Amino acid sequence: MKIITLTSDMGLSDHYVAALKASILRVDSSIQIVDVTHLIRPFDSAQAAYVLKSCFHEFPEGTVHLVAVDTEPIVNFNGLDGSFPCILKKDGQYIVANNNGFFGAFLGTDQDYELFRIDDVLSNPKLFNFPSKNMYVPAAIRILSGENIDDFASKEEQFKTSLLLEPTTEENVIVGIIAYIDTYGNAITNIHESLFEKVGKNNPFVLYMRRKEYYIDVISSSYNEVNTGERVAIFNERRYIEIAINRGANNGLGGAEKLLGLKVNDKIRIEFQPQGSRTSLEELF
Repeated sequence: MKIITLTSDMGLSDHYVAALKASILRVDSSIQIVDVTHLIRPFDSAQAAYVLKSCFHEFPEGTVHLVAVDTEPIVNFNGLDGSFPCILKKDGQYIVANNNGFFGAFLGTDQDYELFRIDDVLSNPKLFNFPSKNMYVPAAIRILSGENIDDFASKEEQFKTSLLLEPTTEENVIVGIIAYIDTYGNAITNIHESLFEKVGKNNPFVLYMRRKEYYIDVISSSYNEVNTGERVAIFNERRYIEIAINRGANNGLGGAEKLLGLKVNDKIRIEFQPQGSRTSLEELF
């Protein structure tokens, strides 16, 4: 099966996504096209990396992921470093994207990959008009057709990195941020279960967000462990702490995003209470 996934900031109200899909199907109608999302914030390569990384491991080997976010190459424009269409080979899958910070945000500290720069896409100015269709789609189709990447791309040693903040720690404290807010208004943090366990050592804790009275002191196994309308924190499928209002998105209320006033990059602070450090959890407040 030939699969191309699409991740873009094109939205759903214009013709761009349809044109992108048509350019794929016109060449090979047997290709399965999977929409990851077309609602990435404009030019936000870090958000695109976060969303694609969240589902990347679900796809079979040989899948090609096309990331159409901030796709236009930069050729030493206004003194900026260049950014060029590239191909990342990772775990038997491929990502075609601009080297604009996406690859660094996607990989983090992972060193197990190959990176290639697509050759001869800058010589034709007409390709810059809708580059995701004119530059990236042809490369994705060549990969799916079994063509050797070395025939149309060269090894690239460096990639840019969009800013993805990592949590900071001090004794008995983790400070992270909200990295993403999903359709339900759930706030996904950058605090992983492994870090939570390493710092917390099974001690009681309080998770603070935005306002002091908005706190959570237990990690639930599911949303429905609390009553409808109550705050809840879980480890999501990727094992990051997620903050939600159980069924809070009903009737357009907007979940934790609106009901708690949370937004991307808000700080999240978790304070642990080692045994003997305080006489009671209430003293934290």
